[in-house]
Amino acid sequence: MNHQYDTVRPINWYNEQLHLLDQRKLPHEQTIMILEQVAEVTKAIKDMVVRGAPAIGITAAYGVVLAAKDAYTKSNTNWQTIIDNDLQQLAQARPTAVNLVWALKQMQAKFNSIDGNPVPILLEEAKRIHQEDINANYRMGELGEKLLSNNSRVLTHCNAGALATGGYGTALGVIRSGYATGKITEVYADETRPWLQGSRLTAWELLQDNIPVTLSVEGAAASLMQRKLIDWVIVGSDRITANGDVANKIGTYGLAILARQHGVKFMVVAPTSTVDMNLTDGSQIEIENRATEEVLTLAGQNIATIGAKAWNPAFDVTPAELVDFIVTEKGIVKPQSSDMDVLG
Repeated sequence: MNHQYDTVRPINWYNEQLHLLDQRKLPHEQTIMILEQVAEVTKAIKDMVVRGAPAIGITAAYGVVLAAKDAYTKSNTNWQTIIDNDLQQLAQARPTAVNLVWALKQMQAKFNSIDGNPVPILLEEAKRIHQEDINANYRMGELGEKLLSNNSRVLTHCNAGALATGGYGTALGVIRSGYATGKITEVYADETRPWLQGSRLTAWELLQDNIPVTLSVEGAAASLMQRKLIDWVIVGSDRITANGDVANKIGTYGLAILARQHGVKFMVVAPTSTVDMNLTDGSQIEIENRATEEVLTLAGQNIATIGAKAWNPAFDVTPAELVDFIVTEKGIVKPQSSDMDVLG
């Protein structure tokens, strides 16, 4: 597969520091935050400097490296105990994204084999997690592209691209691959309120790779489908349960209902690290509720009537029966069948 549409990398380890592209400032500023302390990493995850389930997991893995480096300078023999609280803080930074806890467990699994300075071994593991995510995205891009027919017009929601992962992206990885092969002729992106990940991030990212994109407000999705302008909805996920229920950015559930009503196919693209076989169905997923100010204000200015309240869940759950395909790096499953078992 030709990966010519592949230039964006939001996470880098350089000179013993973690470098993050500050996604809050896109598309107007491309600012790199340089982090040297694990507390800074936790805050960056909470504050949406970095977002997207795979990217959060990778960032947390590098956070463990920084925590271990600091703890080892304080105590050569007691560093694991010292960083325990740091790991707990990292795990709680964004509760819905299962990749976060998955990455922390991957890092902790190395602890018992470490004798001496933990940094080299942990850094190697963090880099492995990072590169494996990119490789998985390449694979998912290839698999998802094969599902598409020629002249496909797709709608995506939020940002499930390079900015949400180690690189290339999940949903946008399929879109990149489909555009490269000529199968995708039109890409629509929801604005994705209230953080506007679609307009600020997805549009920016696609245009960095010279992939044309058309923005629409969430309320326009039904009309797009009614006018037969959409063939596929392609989204990512922050957590998928054992039965195939999918947690993703708020608004995804509504898109799935609209897609089913209008005969539009619905594809979820996510690595197996997003699949949580410990949860039987979506009702067990903890949905993160974020600050009401995100809805009531924009860029620090009130946009709502003073005194109005706001409800601001970051995610919703799409039932498995509304999902046509789940694409992972291990293969494609149809959640309406027993295919989910292969991911356990």
